[in-house]
Amino acid sequence: MRQQLLARIHNRSAVVAVIGLGYVGLPLAVAFAEKGFAVVGIDVDAVKVAALERGESYVQDIPAARLRGVLPRLAATTDYSALERCDAAIICVPTPLNKTRDPDVRYVIAAGESVARYLHPGMLVVLESTTYPGTTEELLLPMLTARSTLERLQVDSFEVGKDFFLAFSPERIDPGNKQWTVENTPKVVGGITLACREVAAALYGTIIERIVPVSSTQAAEMVKLLENTFRAVNIALVNEVAIMCDKLGLDVWEVIEAAATKPYGFMKFTPGPGVGGHCIPLDPHYLSWKLKTLNYNARFIQLAGEINTEMPRWWVDKVVDALNEAGKPVKGSRVLVLGVAYKKDVDDVRESPALDIIELLRQKGAEVRYHDPYVPAIRHNAFALVSETDLGAALDAADCVVVVTDHSWYDWPAIRVRAKAIVDTRHVTCTNRINS
Repeated sequence: MRQQLLARIHNRSAVVAVIGLGYVGLPLAVAFAEKGFAVVGIDVDAVKVAALERGESYVQDIPAARLRGVLPRLAATTDYSALERCDAAIICVPTPLNKTRDPDVRYVIAAGESVARYLHPGMLVVLESTTYPGTTEELLLPMLTARSTLERLQVDSFEVGKDFFLAFSPERIDPGNKQWTVENTPKVVGGITLACREVAAALYGTIIERIVPVSSTQAAEMVKLLENTFRAVNIALVNEVAIMCDKLGLDVWEVIEAAATKPYGFMKFTPGPGVGGHCIPLDPHYLSWKLKTLNYNARFIQLAGEINTEMPRWWVDKVVDALNEAGKPVKGSRVLVLGVAYKKDVDDVRESPALDIIELLRQKGAEVRYHDPYVPAIRHNAFALVSETDLGAALDAADCVVVVTDHSWYDWPAIRVRAKAIVDTRHVTCTNRINS
């Protein structure tokens, strides 16, 4: 089975299924199709499938022209039975947190159960969704080797690493990043067995420049959590330093820029309104949850989460101060938020701190509007807003402007001149930069 699958991967006759066609799955599917593989994209969202069939991309990193260039090698469907003709199935479904901040793996379970129904000898299954260490072996493996699978295949045993292959390879997609893409970002791969790792590495090696093998699926799962916990903790650190510098009457940006001149032992992180997106606000909690099951308290993770979560409130207090200096109460004041995406030059608002800032300002009675060239409308908890169409008029009408997302689209010097009062969480309108 292993040699046959490796041969099909080598000669590009293997059929690759990508389950979940979002910001992770679609770029992966396109990359495989561009290398000559027949690719089946599976998603439960019929709207996405219909868009792909029309050659329309809904993922910012995949232009429509690039998508149309791989049709019809890339076929999209909502029907999992397409797996019957696939040699590999890569699972790229969401892994959010539930209301108690515990892992919500229902999408992984649903995808795993669907794969199990169509699993066949010689098939490779890879999980890319970020999750806690042990998920692949403890959750997916039992599904794929259940009695129902044996009965369907009419076999007495179905052994991983021999009859089929199972691996974990964490996604490393950074939306909007033009420098680091699917193809040139090193790919970590861990298998249930060495044969599993070998097959998965061979498949990814056809589209990715460097493969980084690790000893197990648990190690690969931990790699992803370490990467994003590292970022979350360091962002929290620099956010707290910003608060400290504010209390000490220091310019945190001057301090950071000067510290960054050290050529060793320091990595530059910058403060902001909080953290957002698909990874940093969520992934560390997967690790924290797992450690709680082992009677260990992940204190760094919890503290970092507390600091980052409180940053929107800290910046709202700065808005209140700015309005007070202008002789205006926050209640009834017109506040314009610039940028609601979680990071610059993308259209993704998941977990964006801008949503919390808007909600907190509204709770204080402010009349809040927003402008974002990439996000035409937002809905969050009890409010729904649409982006201002006339930025100039919105700036003129605002009593205070809050810069939350530093999109390259904006003319920051012009905004600084036009705004009556400004609270800049990203330090893009400030003139007191070091060496300026």
